[in-house]
Amino acid sequence: MIAEHKHLVEQGARLVELRLDYINGEVGIKRLLADRPCPVVIACRRESDGGKWTGSEEARRLLLRTAIAEGVEYIDLEDDIAASVPRFGKTKRIVSHHDFRKTPEDLEGLHRKLCALDPDIVKIAAVANHPQDNLRMLRMVRASKVPMVGICMGDIGVPTRLLCGKFGAVFTYATFHHERALAPGQLSFEQMTDVYGYDRINADTEVYGVVADPVGHSLSPQIHNAAFRELGLNKVYVPFRVPREDLPAFMDEAPQWGICGLSVTIPHKEEVVKKLSEADGAVRGIGACNTVVFEGDKRLGFNTDYRAAMSSLEESLEIPPGQENSLSGRTALVLGSGGVGMAIGYGLVRRGAQVVATDGLAKQSAALAKRLNCRAVDWNARHSVAADLLFNCTPVGMHPEVDAAPFDKHYLKPSMLVFDAVYNPENTLLIKEARSRNCKVVTGVDMFVRQACLQFKHFTGRDGPAELMREVIKKATAAVKY
Repeated sequence: MIAEHKHLVEQGARLVELRLDYINGEVGIKRLLADRPCPVVIACRRESDGGKWTGSEEARRLLLRTAIAEGVEYIDLEDDIAASVPRFGKTKRIVSHHDFRKTPEDLEGLHRKLCALDPDIVKIAAVANHPQDNLRMLRMVRASKVPMVGICMGDIGVPTRLLCGKFGAVFTYATFHHERALAPGQLSFEQMTDVYGYDRINADTEVYGVVADPVGHSLSPQIHNAAFRELGLNKVYVPFRVPREDLPAFMDEAPQWGICGLSVTIPHKEEVVKKLSEADGAVRGIGACNTVVFEGDKRLGFNTDYRAAMSSLEESLEIPPGQENSLSGRTALVLGSGGVGMAIGYGLVRRGAQVVATDGLAKQSAALAKRLNCRAVDWNARHSVAADLLFNCTPVGMHPEVDAAPFDKHYLKPSMLVFDAVYNPENTLLIKEARSRNCKVVTGVDMFVRQACLQFKHFTGRDGPAELMREVIKKATAAVKY
């Protein structure tokens, strides 16, 4: 623990919490605090509070009192014991409450209770079951007269860990390493600093993000935050896990977060269209939106998947961009009929291709075919289509299922172009097999970077740094073994 403390300080940490309940054997408070390289918070959590302490309550409180007597900078006291542990010396009191099931309905009442226990800092950590819980917590942080840390735990609660400083929290929590989270949804110190630039977030920081469920796999925060940082913009890009049923309320409340723009992905691309005040022609034609910009009271919707995919395709085939009937006479087989499949199918039809859609869910491909006035075939019949262009718009082959491909390699011909929208890994099994059969290929990384640059332009009015984005995504996916 002492070594990890020193390492974190070397990485830039200015305050470190030492969790005594994670120490096996006898706890040496004097040794832990001797020659400490930065200020310290001492905490010792019971199992009921999400901790590891299995000793007696008397022994636990003795450790906390000893830390106070030794002059530790901060002591974390749960609300049920804070009144029985008196203030002493210069040690500041963090009076805390943890709820691992929900965010309490009466946050204001809980806050008043904690403020009555002689705190220097009030801390509330509670599980978010809905995105609205996050906003309630952040509002509480902003309104608190006593210095406060308010965070929501779990995947849905991640945005509060990143944005609490914007709302006035005195600090936030991160873990030593991303594989050693001490609470649900906790990010590592490296992620908080290197990816999100937590220390640069302030009251004026504009908020952007990706809305999905799940959202943890998204690499959009890495590339957009790197681009914001490169151009010196006071903006942050955050992952928002929003369950399907919570999307309408989230969109209505987005301005209260300070959200200026959103990337939208599975499963929300179609549903979000209902919440737009204006949509571009591509969104209207496709029926799916992957980019929302908040402009005053307006919600403007765009589809950068369509433009990015067509740009990648046209460059690979060396045909003029946007030219009508440029794909006339070619048959395109589109695997997958979700938002990406619909966007690509729309672009292909506009360029004169004979589009054939297929999906594991027949009703999905039938809906695409009806909307785009093209043909649909059963998934099991996909290899019977004599395709010139093959598009994988399914997640098959995505990390960690890297040994799967959505199309049998024996049906790949050298005359075909194979386009895989999966970007993690870039070299999917389908791409590798297509190369082995001498097909032209377009990878998901190329499409992903292009659509991100288009989103960046909508968000900032400036061209996205494409090479930086490409470098970041390739570095992020380099660890994938395939």
